[in-house]
Amino acid sequence: MKKTLFSVAVIAAIFSGCATSGYMQNGSKVKDAEPITMGIDHTDFEKAASDAVESLLSSGSLERPGGGRYVVAMGKVINDTTQRIDTALLTKKIRIAMLKSGKAVITTAVAAGGAEDTMSHDVRELRENDEFAQNTIAKKGTLLAPDMSLSGKIIQRNIKTTDNKQLVEYYFQLTLTQLQTGLAFWEDEININKIGSNKSVSW
Repeated sequence: MKKTLFSVAVIAAIFSGCATSGYMQNGSKVKDAEPITMGIDHTDFEKAASDAVESLLSSGSLERPGGGRYVVAMGKVINDTTQRIDTALLTKKIRIAMLKSGKAVITTAVAAGGAEDTMSHDVRELRENDEFAQNTIAKKGTLLAPDMSLSGKIIQRNIKTTDNKQLVEYYFQLTLTQLQTGLAFWEDEININKIGSNKSVSW
């Protein structure tokens, strides 16, 4: 009996993070029949990425004098929330939009923590290996260093309100830095708020 009660309690705790009423997002009440989590979900990433891309492209920061495209490297995006988040869910959407805009290309040979795709470096280790036709191996000086880096931080704040409710605030902060000067060419902060029961969890 104790095991059964414990299992019921655990299940109740898990599903309390996903309720069917009494929630708000960005000041707008969600339909009673629409489930929503107090944690970050895919719609939040979609909104944050969409807003960030719109802000970035409209800022003119990717307009290169004389034409051409900037080479952008992915910097570190820090997860400062109580949740385990793969920040690529955010950055990948932004990267795709930057590529589609025709104003930037993304390097995978350089990134925070090391190359995303090590093959750019691995193939260069084949030099002097006579098993490979040397004229098919990338020559020295052909990798392009990045002009810009995109970095950021995701922050969470939990605030208890009246009527046994809580406000969970998420801040998606992003910065585009020109690497030659170290100057931030663009910054923005996208805020997503959720209001729900104190019994709800944000993980």
